[in-house]
Amino acid sequence: MAITKFFRWLGKPVKFLSLFSLCFLLTISCSPTQHSNTSPQNLSADARITIGTTAKPRTLDPADAYELASLGLIFNMSDRLYTYNPGSTEIQPQLATSLPKVSADGLTYTIPLRKDVVFHDGTPFNAKAMEFSIQRFIENKGKPSFLLSDTIDSVKATKEHELTIRLKKPFAAFPALLAFSGVCPVSPKSYQIGAGKFQPNIFVGTGPYKLQEYGADSLKFDVFEQYWGEKPANKGINVQIQSSPVNLFNAFKTGAFDVAYLSLQPDQIRSLEEGAKTGNWQAITAQGSVVSYMVLNRNQQPLDQPEVRKAIASLVNRSLLNDRVLYGQADPLYSMIPTTFNVSQPLFKNKYGDGEFDRAKNLLTAAGFSVEKPAKIQVWYPSSSPTRSLVAQTLKSLADTKMGGILQLEIKTVEGATFFKEISKGSYPIALLDWYPDFLDPDNYVQPFLACEQGSESKGCEKGGSQTQGAFYYSQTMNKLIDQQRQKQNPEARKKIFNQIQNLVLEDVPYIPLWQNKDYVFAQKGVNNVQLDPTQNLIYKNIKK
Repeated sequence: MAITKFFRWLGKPVKFLSLFSLCFLLTISCSPTQHSNTSPQNLSADARITIGTTAKPRTLDPADAYELASLGLIFNMSDRLYTYNPGSTEIQPQLATSLPKVSADGLTYTIPLRKDVVFHDGTPFNAKAMEFSIQRFIENKGKPSFLLSDTIDSVKATKEHELTIRLKKPFAAFPALLAFSGVCPVSPKSYQIGAGKFQPNIFVGTGPYKLQEYGADSLKFDVFEQYWGEKPANKGINVQIQSSPVNLFNAFKTGAFDVAYLSLQPDQIRSLEEGAKTGNWQAITAQGSVVSYMVLNRNQQPLDQPEVRKAIASLVNRSLLNDRVLYGQADPLYSMIPTTFNVSQPLFKNKYGDGEFDRAKNLLTAAGFSVEKPAKIQVWYPSSSPTRSLVAQTLKSLADTKMGGILQLEIKTVEGATFFKEISKGSYPIALLDWYPDFLDPDNYVQPFLACEQGSESKGCEKGGSQTQGAFYYSQTMNKLIDQQRQKQNPEARKKIFNQIQNLVLEDVPYIPLWQNKDYVFAQKGVNNVQLDPTQNLIYKNIKK
């Protein structure tokens, strides 16, 4: 998660902290329950797939999982009502048999369910079990509970295989929310409802694999023979958790793993890509859903002036950042909505370009700045991010060498927990951040950034998404547009509203989009069908040797 990390975030400070803590939580350890003494080489020899990773899960309880390390494992042991095909953000039924029937007021969703499904413990899956699982997700009050508690008014099994969900207010992206990995059914026999009643070391769902072993540095998934759908193409999965990207990199090169995924450094990725070109192994890339962006705090001088924000937008050179910092492992982004969605419009490219230094100088001059009176702005980032450190230094170098002294950027950093705590207080003029979506819909790249529940044009946002993100952007027009697109079920109607939203961001510049990530997986020769789903999950069941 969101995280910089997918999570669905609807504008409350505590949720923001959970989301952007993802990259730090990836290294949190879990308590061992069982240990495997089998070496990776031996595991690969019996048609099982061995996966190497540095992503260490905190929990396997879907009601409390909010990090990629945990959600990726849950994804592969579970089913959801809806899912995605690889390479597509279109919702597909999974445990549901069709898309929901939506009432005229947009509040009631009726969902027909599959009849031939059982849990790993043999318990039949039905609407009551799904009702139990959703209520548990909400009432156990785990990290991602707000995703449903903020949205759902009630959930009921109206027939044995029919679920009816009523929302608190219309939300056109709701089916995408139901595809979140944590919103999966769990066996009512193995879990309880109640605040804090989590089962971090087990998993009993309906998916193609069941948990066989869960150790401090390894997991073992066996094929679930009673699975309702297509059986896995392999005989099982062994996950080996490495202590560092260096260890993951070196172990994969020696053939210890069939597949390596999460998390390698940019220079390691570049090296493995070169090895793939010579046939040593395979490099698999996929368009990512994570975006990196710059927050501009409109309540801090001189960013309270639109001309200054537009000057910063003109200064940014995405091609330079991609070459020098990211080694080409990303795509330049010119909208807060990534190109994953057909509503994305590259408006920043058309209006501000990349490295338009003369335009930036003219805008700063129009705002009253000069060489004698330069615009001085601090750029902050969390100290744990080497990538953002390089981005900040590159931006400062551009200001120093290309702006003729009219703009001075000062680079500042602070420990991650402090950074995410202080940003919502307005402490930082400019901040560099990533966004890991909660669910795949353009709304999740708009509402969490631009919506404001309480504020004014003079004071900015005092409560809401933009306040939590540190931009303090307030626009009543924007609030209305966000509400409108959430109420529209028609895709073309929503697309027109998203175009209006992007144009308003272009004029007001509360944020500057920087890049959209690419996801990289590496596989040994002879390992086939290695794919990622759009939410960054490696799909285990398709992999075969």
